[in-house]
Amino acid sequence: MRRALLLLASVFLAFLVAGCATGTDAVTHGGTFEFVTPGGKTDIFYDPPASRGTVSDLSGDSLTEPGTTVSLARYPGQAMVLNIWGSWCGPCRFEAGDLVRVARATSTQHVQFIGIDVRDSRQAGADFSRDFGLTYPSIFDPPGRTLLALNGVPRSVVPLTIVLDRHHRVAAVFLHAIHVQDLQPVVQRIAGEA
Repeated sequence: MRRALLLLASVFLAFLVAGCATGTDAVTHGGTFEFVTPGGKTDIFYDPPASRGTVSDLSGDSLTEPGTTVSLARYPGQAMVLNIWGSWCGPCRFEAGDLVRVARATSTQHVQFIGIDVRDSRQAGADFSRDFGLTYPSIFDPPGRTLLALNGVPRSVVPLTIVLDRHHRVAAVFLHAIHVQDLQPVVQRIAGEA
């Protein structure tokens, strides 16, 4: 029975990977962003800028200010960093301070961070935000519906960080906990693009 379950799980995983892998690029060129399985990569960069796909309006209810909407549309012309996190996620706790440091260091370059709190209770997410000193707004999204605007980004990967250029096109995706030395140079480069 155990062997049959392992075989079934392997077939299902192979089907998922094959179903998502539609080419060597992880974006539909000149259109809307569409994530494609990156072939084992955990740091994915989309260059040149003309090849980047845009993110449709991503928005949701504020974690700490219920009834207030947090939206990409509120930040036209700004580079953005989206971080998908949960209070239950150990690596999210590990990276929180680094995200706050990069947000602070890049704020003068018109970079805006937005968190997306998934699979959490509002109280647990708000406690995490307060305890780890998150200085940027977070969307409260327990079921992960907000991520539908990111066409195919795996909702099961947490933490996950996405860097958008000033046109809100996806420039980089990090499928792991992030460090200052990995994120800050990328954010500064993207924010400095014409």
